[in-house]
Parts: sequence; structure tokens; C-alpha cells
Amino acid sequence: MKVVAVVLLALASAVHGHYKFPRLIANGATTQDWQYVRKTTNYQSNGPVTDVSSTQLRCYQLAAGSEGAQTMSVAAGATVGFVADASISHPGTLQFYMAKVPAGQTAASFDGSGAVWFKIFSQGPNISPAGLTWPSQGLRDVAVQIPQCLAPGDYLIRIEHIALHSAGSAGGAQFYIACGQLTVTGSGTKTFSGVSIPGAYKATDPGIMINIYYPVPTSYTAPGPAVVKC
Repeated sequence: MKVVAVVLLALASAVHGHYKFPRLIANGATTQDWQYVRKTTNYQSNGPVTDVSSTQLRCYQLAAGSEGAQTMSVAAGATVGFVADASISHPGTLQFYMAKVPAGQTAASFDGSGAVWFKIFSQGPNISPAGLTWPSQGLRDVAVQIPQCLAPGDYLIRIEHIALHSAGSAGGAQFYIACGQLTVTGSGTKTFSGVSIPGAYKATDPGIMINIYYPVPTSYTAPGPAVVKC
């Protein structure tokens, strides 16, 4: 009976709606759709990225360039959030990355290529013998603090929610992604080395290919680099 119950739970989760992240919350206000977020390929379908080797894993952009997205000015140490269209309906890992824009480019012109992405937040499951619970599941908006020590400049900020309800085989994990455009202000001096996206993940990474239902995992390791520290 336990195996049947687990299978039914997985099937029920799989039929829930998908989602996208078209809006930022920053400076005390929620912005308009795609005002500061680059329009994603799933802007109509809400569908995920499943190929970790695809350039779509970077910002899931519908087209090259910013497509008119503006750049939001925020202070280092401020909180910036993304709003999901509907809600984050699937169980999975929530992560945030940033990338410093190279000299001579802007947040609107930079394509995010190269080993530039550093992780500023990672949230895995709560683990118990009864199963895994995921803090982000069911939320409409999620937020992260910009590192207080971050050097001023233009940045991309990337939200990544990895839905794991069908992740028992390679290619089963679903990535819901968006990139916002920021100018960070303040007196910080810190810059961070980063990883390339795609390139940082493999389809068989233990945090990407995992059966989260049965047998109940006793640990979870999120994919990608460690979260940076000031």
C-alpha cells in the first residue's frame, strides 16, 4: 500500500500547473510583467526547461537581448523577490544566482555567458522519516537578500526553481527560471568567481536526478556551487 500511495502522490503532483516568474518585487513595490525581467520562453505555456546542457538553462529567454526589459536600481543588502504566475506548485529546490556584468556592457546587453554566475541562496527540503517537505512549494513570491558586501555595478539576478516530482530518471527534473536586470549600489567591494550556465550541472547530479518519494531520502545535496559568503 505504501508504494501505491507514493505513486499516486507523484501522479497528483505531476498534473498541477506549471509556472513562470515575470515580475520583480524590489524597493517596496511589485513591478509589471517583464518590466525588469527578461521575457522567458514559457511566457505563454509556463512549461519548464528539462535539458541541463541547453543555453535556455541560463535565463530561459524567448529571444536574444533584453527585449526592452528595464534595469532596476537596488542597494546592496536590499531584498529582491520574484513573483510566480499562479504559484510554485511543484516540490523542489529554490536557488538564486547573480552574475556581474563585464566592463563595457550593461545589464540589458549582457547575455550571461562565461563563468560569471555565483550562488547567493539555496533552499532544500525539510527531511523526516515521513517524507520531504519543500518550503517554497505553494508560495506566490520568493525573495533573497543581495549580499551586503557586493561591489556596485550592473548584475543579472537569476531565480531557479527545480521541480523534482518526476526527477527519478535523467531529464525528469523541471527547471523554472527567469533573469532580472539590476544595478547594485552601495559601498561594497566584493566580487565573486562563478560558474558557467549551462555547464555547472549534469543531468545525473544527485540533486537533479532523485526519487523524492520512495524510499524517502535521508539527505539532499543541491546542484551547483556553494552559496557565496561576504
